[in-house]
Formats: sequence, C-alpha cells, structure tokens
Amino acid sequence: MAERRGGPIVRIAELEIDASQVDSFRTLLAEEIEASVQSEPGVLFLHAVSIKGAAEMVRVIECYADQSAYQAHLTAPHFLKYKAQTADMVRSLRLIETEPIALRAKSNQNPS
Repeated sequence: MAERRGGPIVRIAELEIDASQVDSFRTLLAEEIEASVQSEPGVLFLHAVSIKGAAEMVRVIECYADQSAYQAHLTAPHFLKYKAQTADMVRSLRLIETEPIALRAKSNQNPS
C-alpha cells in the first residue's frame, strides 16, 4: 500500500493504564489534550475515552491536519511533559494508523 502524502493524519491509540494510577493519568491526559487543541493549529481533534467497565483501557482518537502537524505535536513542550509524567502509568501502548474515510464534526460543540 502506498504511503499517504497529504491530507489529515488520523491515529487511534490503545492504552492500558496501571489501574492504581487511572485518576492521575486521566487528569494529565485531559490537560495535554486541552493544551494541544488550544495551542496547536494542526491538531484538528483529540478525543479520549475509556472502555465501559474498564477505566484502565483508554482509547485516544487523534486527527492532525497533515504529517508536519503530527510531527510538530510530537515535539510540543506540553506533549513531551505529558509523556514524561505518564511514562510509569502506561502499561501498554499501541498506535493504529488509519485511512480517513469521512471526517465531520459540528462546530462549537463541547461535550465535557
């Protein structure tokens, strides 16, 4: 399969968090998501959820304007801080690359 050259980058992160640190992890993740969406124009959305009945099983759906926006995110100070602060909380991490089909969202929506 040929590598995608332009357009949005969408990834799904599957994380398993140390059960004794779920609350701390969730707080740090929420702070990182807020900082990324507010300060990085290339971050189109970041959504974090946990599997019902399994709070330690976290999924993050992330969308970046393009490859350069994704690379910029990986080096952003708030992301590096999040990675350092959560390193001992994450038991496993799997990144799933995707091919976007249809990406739509309502504007001015805040489900929190």
